[in-house]
Formats: sequence, structure tokens, C-alpha cells
Amino acid sequence: MTLLDTNVVIDARDKLSPFQRRAERLIAEALLADGIAINAVILAELCVGQADPDSIVRDLGGKGVNILDVPASAAAICGRAYGEYLASRTRSGGRPTSRTPLPDFFIGAHAELMGWKLATRDTGRYRLYFPAIELVEP
Repeated sequence: MTLLDTNVVIDARDKLSPFQRRAERLIAEALLADGIAINAVILAELCVGQADPDSIVRDLGGKGVNILDVPASAAAICGRAYGEYLASRTRSGGRPTSRTPLPDFFIGAHAELMGWKLATRDTGRYRLYFPAIELVEP
């Protein structure tokens, strides 16, 4: 299974994106190879600002995208990675930030827990905090 990060789904849906063709190709190849999915966190990000959020679910489901819940067992992985992130910010003198994990940490934890590939353009944070994940870049 390949988990699609929000940016890959947005790119594939945006005819003006310079990454649109590459995102569409990545999605098509992953669908044929081992299937594709998004999780509830990614779905929430995609629904922001949409007049009809349910249309996102219908559209993606019609294209073979599985829409999954984030397993509770991913929470510990998310917390570990986010704790590393907070410690890194503190060591580097960065400003304090929220103790609430960013969406990318839930996405990365889900992919790591399941042993799935993650398709994303934002590879830096995933490489650093989820080194076990196989990243697929469009």
C-alpha cells in the first residue's frame, strides 16, 4: 500500500500544478502495484475550504483511493517522532511550538506502523523523523 500525502493528492487534482502529471503518474502506478490510501488526517486537510467536503470522499473513492482511520497504535510512534522534533527545535534555539503534533507526524506514524510507502513532495521531515518509511517522490 502507498499512503498519499496531502500535497500529492492536491497536485494530482490541480491542472495548474507543475507537479500534476507526475502526481497522477505516481498515483496510477501505485494503484496498479499495491493500492493507494489516504487517512483521516489527510482527508481533513483536503476538506479544508471545500464547499462540499463530501465530494472529496466521493471523488477519491471513485478513483480507487482507500480512505482509512489512523490506528490508535500509531499514537506512540507519532509521539516519539514529535518529541524528537521538539527536542531538536530546543537544541537549535528555535522558538517554542505547540505540543500538539503536526499532521505530518500522524501521517508518518501511520505509514511507519503499517510498513507502507509514503508518496510526498515534503520529504525532509519524513526522512528525519521516520527513517524507516520508504518515500516515493512524484
